Formats: sequence, C-alpha cells, structure tokens
Amino acid sequence: MTQLSTERAYSLACEAFADIGVDAEAALARLDLIPISLHCWQGDDVRGFENPDAQLSGGIQATGNYPGRARNAAELRDDADLAMAQIPGPLRFNLHAIYLDTDRSVGRNEIRPEHFQRWVDWAKDRKLGLDFNPSCFSHPLSEGNLTLSHPDRRIRNFWIEHCKASRAVSAHFGKSLGTPSVMNIWVPDGSKDQPLDRFGPRRRLLDALDEVIATPYPREHHRDAVEGKLFGIGAEAFTVGSHEFYMGYAISRKTMLCLDAGHFHPTEIISDKLSAVLNYVDGVLLHVTRAVRWDSDHVVLLDDETQAIANEVVRGGVIDRVSIGLDFFDASINRVAAWVIGTRNVRKALLRALLEPHARLADVEARQDTTARLAMFEEQKSMPWTAIWDYYCESRGVPVGLGWLARVRAYEREMILRRAA
Repeated sequence: MTQLSTERAYSLACEAFADIGVDAEAALARLDLIPISLHCWQGDDVRGFENPDAQLSGGIQATGNYPGRARNAAELRDDADLAMAQIPGPLRFNLHAIYLDTDRSVGRNEIRPEHFQRWVDWAKDRKLGLDFNPSCFSHPLSEGNLTLSHPDRRIRNFWIEHCKASRAVSAHFGKSLGTPSVMNIWVPDGSKDQPLDRFGPRRRLLDALDEVIATPYPREHHRDAVEGKLFGIGAEAFTVGSHEFYMGYAISRKTMLCLDAGHFHPTEIISDKLSAVLNYVDGVLLHVTRAVRWDSDHVVLLDDETQAIANEVVRGGVIDRVSIGLDFFDASINRVAAWVIGTRNVRKALLRALLEPHARLADVEARQDTTARLAMFEEQKSMPWTAIWDYYCESRGVPVGLGWLARVRAYEREMILRRAA
C-alpha cells in the first residue's frame, strides 16, 4: 500500500469512527503514552550471560533450537534494536539479573549497578526505560526448586542477598533513566509431590520477602512486584508462591501484583482479575503471554484474551496503574520475529480498545439495554481499525503490514545465521 492510499484509508476510517463518537487521532495520541516492556529472555532462550552454557532449571524451559540465538549482551542489544525498529509506540526493555554485562565473573548475591551500566547507556541513548528481575533459577543453589523458602538459612540468605542486590540495580535504572524500574520477584519454589508441611515454606517465604524489601527506594526510581502461579515444572503438587499468597502479600506490603497470563488454570483468564485485584493492590504488572497448554509461554497472538486484557485496562481507566510487559520464550522460530509479532499484537489490542465507543456503550449499559450493548460489541469487530493501525505504523516510521518481515529475514542472513556457522 502506498503512503497516499494509507492516508486515504485512514481518513475514511476516521470518518467511520467519528460516526460512532470516537476520535481516532485522540486514540493514537493516547496509544503513544502506553509503553510495552520487551523481555530480554526471548532473545537467547533464558540463558543469560552469567554462564551461557548453564542448563536451565527451576521451572524454566525453552523449546526449539532455531539457529543464531544471541550469545552475549552486544548481540542481544543488536537483536533488540532491530525488533524495536519494527514496532510502533513507546517501549521499555526488561532484564533478568543473569543478563549482566561485565568482563568478570560475578556471584548473583554480589551484582551491582556497575555490572549493568552498558545496558543503562544503551537504554539512555534510545530513550528507553529498563525493568528488572532477580534470577532465582538455573543455579546450583536453586536445585530442588527451593530458594527464598529454603529450610537451610544459608541458602535462603544467598537468595535474599541476591534479591536485595537486584533492588539496588533496579533503583539505579530508574534514577539513571528518569522512569521507575518495575522489579518483579518470581521464585520457582515448590514440590513435585505432596509435602507434609505447607505452612513452613510459606512462612519462610513471607519472612524472606520482608527482608528483601526492607530498604525503601523512591517510587520514582523503583517499584516492587510479586508474581504468583498455580503450579510449575517440578512444583506440580505445591507452589509456595501461589496467587493467594502473593495477593495477600501485595495488599499488605503495598507492592505491585504481577498477573501472568500463563500462570493459572487453562480455563482461568487474567482479564477478569484486573477489576478485582485493582480494588486492593497498589498496581498491577502484566505478563502478557499465550498458554497453549498452561504455562507454555507461546508468542502472543491477537486472540480473544489478549484483546480482553487490553479492553479491561482501557475501559477501567487504569492505564496509569498497570505496567505492561511480555513473557514468552519461543526458540522454535526466529527470535527477533517473535518479539515483533508478539509486541505488535499487544499494541494492536490496545489500539482496538482505545477505538471503542466507550461513551455510547456506557450509556446503553446504564439503561440496561443489553441488546444494544451486544450489537455494538459485535459491530465493533468489523470497524476499519486496521486502516488506523497501518497509518499509525507508517506515521511512526515502522513498516506497514508484513514489511517488517523482509527486514528481519535480511538481518537473519547477514547476522543471525553467521552465529551458528
């Protein structure tokens, strides 16, 4: 599609949306205020750069062996640069602690801001915010799927120190870049078979988390989030950090609550949880992913649940209380393409949500005209939102349609495949 035809289609689409009371230009302006945080672990299959040859453990598993994963921080930044150049709208980048960029070996309980300074310099140059995560997996002291709830105080202390050090790194990100870093705490702790004692591990986890967050940091630099799940690999019978545990923790300690779309029963959806938990918690961190069979972390599609999540964030007027991040790691396809596909789909869902005729829908709902509400919801699905999307991409300097795929394929030939040679 030529620029002229894109603009013409956009003009006609704006007229169609104006007829139902929606200002498409205002929707795009709002869309430009919603950042999405890309996750570093999609670029290298969650291996990190602490010990790239280490075996994944602690409920972490990436499937596939597509050639050319990033082998170091410089390659990962190059890959992320290419991906972000294909995605319209504001972005952030989410790092795990094992993605430090330093010239010497550093223990996880000894990480410091200087070990991530190259990431800060990169983010500052690109006007990105950074987010962070302690890495409580794939380590000799995480064997057995116990970290912050471990009965051995020595091992527990190691992970407490790691999480404390991670908070200092996160706060450094926020202070350096002028936007708060959201640091998400997820631990793999649990039991493969039925345990005798469920109270002890949860009490230990509670006490350990309290030690971790004891040092206050300015909210404009750092935000804490905690992430629960139903069960996991090696924790099929008992997960210490369940949703109920972390829901209570987030409410009582005034942290953010992370809702991961893959961490619940296959019939559960997190879109419905937003309007419930935001009555009580300080804020929500979303990990948008696609669970084909529970926590399988596939690339995000523009499917019903992705759209429902975006709808709830927009309809509820809670954009300022929700941080949107991605969490999938697919090693079966081009990793850069996975970033682009998943992030563009989340951005599309947000656009569609912003193009809803909210005032008219609210009016018919207030009058309990459920017939009109259903009719309007269904008619909205065939509105010309794709013309608005194409214009958004073109006007923000990123490819329209599948134009991005040729760029990624060229990069694959010139850079990625050479890594596997």
